[in-house]
Parts: sequence; structure tokens; C-alpha cells
Amino acid sequence: QVQLVESGGGSVQAGGSLRLSCAASGVTYSNRCMGWFRQAPGKEREGVAHIYTSNGNTYYADSVKGRFTVSQDSAKNTVYLQMNSLKPEDTAMYYCAQGAYCTWYERTYRYWGQGTQVTVSS
Repeated sequence: QVQLVESGGGSVQAGGSLRLSCAASGVTYSNRCMGWFRQAPGKEREGVAHIYTSNGNTYYADSVKGRFTVSQDSAKNTVYLQMNSLKPEDTAMYYCAQGAYCTWYERTYRYWGQGTQVTVSS
């Protein structure tokens, strides 16, 4: 059974930090892209940060560069999203997804988690 399970969301004040985790099971972990997306109320889902599991290459949206860091523990089939200097505009449901290669397009990701809520207050 394919599972991508996110955790680590919560409520934080602006300027604070959170670390999200995504544990993958029932899927091939190597040679895949693990992506983080987010969706704010009334907005389309957008890509945030991705990591290609085999070589560790990372990709970031301009809106989070310098504040968010994506990493992995391949022994645990787990990816992380360290979010620092959080802003109210980072408030969204955050999703983990897996695809064959890293793109910013949702349709290229086959498997998705249920999401974890991040709320940043001013």
C-alpha cells in the first residue's frame, strides 16, 4: 500500500520555524523526485521545494529560497522541509508528493500525501 504521510505542521508566529516530515512507504524511493507543494485557501496548489532522491539535487520556489530547506534521510525513506523565517503568506496545507522527475507541475507527481496544515500568524 502506497503511503506518503506528512507530519510536523502546526501554528507558529511570524518569524518562527517548523519542520515538516514526509515518510514514504509502499513506493520505490530511489530515483524519484519527492516534492513539497502547498495550497492556501482560495488559491491554486503551488510547488515549494523538491529533492531528487538519487543525487540529492534540490529545487526551490523563489518565494521560499533562503528560508526553506528540503532534505532527506534515505535510510528512512523520509524527506523533510525545514521552514524558517515563516511569514503569514506561508499559511497553507502542505503536501508531499512523489514523481519520476522533479517539475513544478502537479500532474507529473503520481503519489500524494494527505497534507499537513501550517498556520503562521502575524
